[in-house]
Amino acid sequence: FTHSDVLKKHIEFFFTNGSMYKVINGNLLFHGCIPMNEDGSFAVVETLEGPYSGKALMDYFERKARQAYFSQDVYATDIFYYLWCAPDSPLFGKDKMSTFEHCLIADPTTHAERYNAYYSLSKQEEYADLILKEFGIDPQTGHIVNGHVPVKVKKGEKPIRAHGKVFVIDGGISKAYHSKTGIAGYTLIFNSHHLALAEHHDFVRGGDNTPSIEVVEYMHHRLRVAETDNGAALRSQIRDLLELVEAYKSGVIKEHQLETDLSYTTLP
Repeated sequence: FTHSDVLKKHIEFFFTNGSMYKVINGNLLFHGCIPMNEDGSFAVVETLEGPYSGKALMDYFERKARQAYFSQDVYATDIFYYLWCAPDSPLFGKDKMSTFEHCLIADPTTHAERYNAYYSLSKQEEYADLILKEFGIDPQTGHIVNGHVPVKVKKGEKPIRAHGKVFVIDGGISKAYHSKTGIAGYTLIFNSHHLALAEHHDFVRGGDNTPSIEVVEYMHHRLRVAETDNGAALRSQIRDLLELVEAYKSGVIKEHQLETDLSYTTLP
């Protein structure tokens, strides 16, 4: 990356803002899949540091991806390439990458790429619940939000699965997929009142490009800030400030005066 400042800037943005998955406001977000076996169990990946599956596997890949970039560890770099196209990679999620066959072999049977069992199992509520519990999320209120596989709307496919617990919102945002999907992707809208899906269409210059919006789930009551992750962070800050005030009141922390006309309170 050192030979391209622009590429380096983009990659640093990903590592600063991105992650293998994110839990936010009781919802689980990730790109591809949580690797699973056909029997519904989490796929185990054997590594030099032991076997990993489920959430532990995602956390392990997160650590290795960062080690590969920041410390250039050789084994971590191997794992980084594994994530690109390996069968049990949560970012890839297929048994093989058949780009070579697509380009050079006419026989379409060689082009098949079989998806990980997650993509079929996650359509069932019981397995969606299993995944949510694995990440410490209440399956009664939580949702899985992921992409990777374009939703072929014109063939009758739906972005909402597992009785409303799974949202596949990729939908083929890239223009190259529009002829296959019939739409231009989705945006999931989460506010204090409801969850809604915005279905986008091909952009038409000078036309009405307003997406079609459908409310898919109403909140049992209007969510307050206190019920969000931001609310939890604010409560933590309040606790810290109250402890600091108490420390000053009890004399555990003493005030200091500068040798100037200005005075301020600081930690010793």
